[in-house]
Amino acid sequence: MKRIYDFSRHPATRNYTIEDLQALKGSGQKLSMANPVGDDETLACVEAGIDLFVVGADQIEDIRRIAPTHFTGVGSTWAQFGSNEEIMAHAFDAMRRGADMYYTLRSYEAMEMMAKEGIPVQSHIGLIPTFSHYCGGLRGWGREANEAMQIFTTLKRMEDAGVFAVEAECIAEEVLDAINLKTSIVTFSLGSGSGGDVIMSFVADICGEASEEDTPPKHAHAFGDLGRLHNQIYKERVAALGAFHQEVVANHFPYAHTNIAMRAGEKEKFLEALDKWTPAHQ
Repeated sequence: MKRIYDFSRHPATRNYTIEDLQALKGSGQKLSMANPVGDDETLACVEAGIDLFVVGADQIEDIRRIAPTHFTGVGSTWAQFGSNEEIMAHAFDAMRRGADMYYTLRSYEAMEMMAKEGIPVQSHIGLIPTFSHYCGGLRGWGREANEAMQIFTTLKRMEDAGVFAVEAECIAEEVLDAINLKTSIVTFSLGSGSGGDVIMSFVADICGEASEEDTPPKHAHAFGDLGRLHNQIYKERVAALGAFHQEVVANHFPYAHTNIAMRAGEKEKFLEALDKWTPAHQ
């Protein structure tokens, strides 16, 4: 655990620092990365030993409450802001609130602008789902030499812009294995083989939960079967609600054992008093 000052200049500790992640290159050591959503998933990731987190910017306070020492990246979506100035403001705000890294899909100019101000910038190579219109849909990248060289050229251009890390998504494993040794950028492999410095996957995929896609991607290997449990819980919930409804309309519920009864002899006293009652103002 490393003692640091965070980007708001508050004393803190981190399991990994920027320098630690840069030192991974060529070391053979691999770290795990996931994207917990909500307190339960975050706590589960901590207890499971997941090394690094990437989350939405609106989650960073909750992450710092549950996992104050975990290296955590946040970011913005491509269409979230209209100008570089807005992106920069959002990045500074995220860093002030406890982020360790900022993800952007925007221009090299935007990346360089943030990097020059000392913000650890993460970007994206290979398959970028936001831009899947331009490549004929969701598919693997770098399966041919020309496209593999395009990926490398993009990576080096990001390096020149000062980018610290990239998500390398759905790239042929031979490509990431080769280019990772020719860049200072830390690579987070998502479906791109073991050549990355960090191996990343989504919590929903890891745990075998329902995918947002009809056909989960090839890299979405399930190590658990929470989808089955969620389905079972759903069926149990529907069955219980249905049984409640049927008992109500049949005038069977509430049951005697669920009701509260008056003490012995009190009902008669109450009914007698009720019969004798007259409004106080008469």
